[in-house]
Amino acid sequence: MSNQKKPQGGGQVGHGPGGGNMMMMGQKAKDFKGTLKRLLTYLKPRRNRLISVFLAAIMSTIFMIVGPKIMGNAITELFEGAYGKFQGIPGAAINFDKIGQILLLLAGLYALSSLFSYVQQYIMSSVAQDTVYDLREDVNKKLEKLPLKYFEGRPNGETLSRMTNDIDTIGSTLQQSLTQFITSIVTIVGIIIMMLSISPLLTLISIISLPLSIFAIRPILKRSQKHFADQQRKLGQLNGHIEEIYTGHQVVKAFGYEKKASAQFTEVNEELYKAGSKAQFISGIIMPVMFFIGNLSYVLISVVGGILVTQRSISIGDIQAFITYSKQFTQPITQTANIANIIQSTVAAAERVFELLDEEEEMKEQTTVNIKRANGAVSFEHVDFGYGEEMLIEDMNIDVLPGQTVAIVGPTGAGKTTMINLLMRFY
Repeated sequence: MSNQKKPQGGGQVGHGPGGGNMMMMGQKAKDFKGTLKRLLTYLKPRRNRLISVFLAAIMSTIFMIVGPKIMGNAITELFEGAYGKFQGIPGAAINFDKIGQILLLLAGLYALSSLFSYVQQYIMSSVAQDTVYDLREDVNKKLEKLPLKYFEGRPNGETLSRMTNDIDTIGSTLQQSLTQFITSIVTIVGIIIMMLSISPLLTLISIISLPLSIFAIRPILKRSQKHFADQQRKLGQLNGHIEEIYTGHQVVKAFGYEKKASAQFTEVNEELYKAGSKAQFISGIIMPVMFFIGNLSYVLISVVGGILVTQRSISIGDIQAFITYSKQFTQPITQTANIANIIQSTVAAAERVFELLDEEEEMKEQTTVNIKRANGAVSFEHVDFGYGEEMLIEDMNIDVLPGQTVAIVGPTGAGKTTMINLLMRFY
């Protein structure tokens, strides 16, 4: 056999399957728009179901938003009847029949909202699972076509992470976060419309709290994002280490590597704990800050609303409904901000999956050699081989005669496996 090659591989000797560290799992995609557009192509065959999800989310949200306004009408009816009796107005009484009709209408709206919400989640779960199924099928087919240098140049834990963790992240986002995002946007628009219909002045007071909240939490978000990225990187390293140690358990036991492996695990686990603790602590400050600013807005709305009620500008039921809307207003905004970060991480995960799908496939080797009968002799003639710029083998010459037994020995990284891979024409 004659060989003289210098391939530009992706790894180096000693960094075979399972070696090295996990690739960093960043929170941001390198090409957000391109990756998102490509991810949407997997959803395109299911666009009819997605339209149904969108419509169901709108209907569910609308029925839920109208509820406080109708409840306000019931409270106004109750208050006016009770106030009339208290003032001694002739014929004044609480119209319990009308209040009962309003409450029945309210119960019906909430029931319809729940029904549409169920339909939305049911359809979206099928869309998410079908999409993830297609992604897994594509990745599985791709892995069967990748050359040996791809697996030698990357840890097994990294490839497994792309096949499992990253695809699961995409599925989870499609099934939960996407529907929440649609619902949150519709809720924000609907609440603003309902608040404007009650009182433009109170709406202005309520909306002013939004830029204040953004201004307050923006520096917190920047700090937490750095720690979340570090947390993902450390998690990837830990997964890679666990995969290496447990798949190579026999080798670990044979060479007495247990203490070093345990020490490495403890070190990475401690780093993951610190990064996770910092990320959770800093991000945990966001909600208290949001609640504090929201409560200040709530107090101001209550004071101004009370003045407007005394001036007969709005009814007491409307002010109660407005207070409910104002407390609900910050929730979808917070959800939208959180989901935006989740989508960013999901697109980053999708980008990692697409990078795997775009890897160069193994090409079928074209050869004019036609051996009708092999005599068993193996010959390496002036073979050079290296990974990238680092040369491993230079001017290697070996002749093995038929029936001869040859032992290949040497330290780790000397090129023993590489020599066999060359012999098997993996390169």
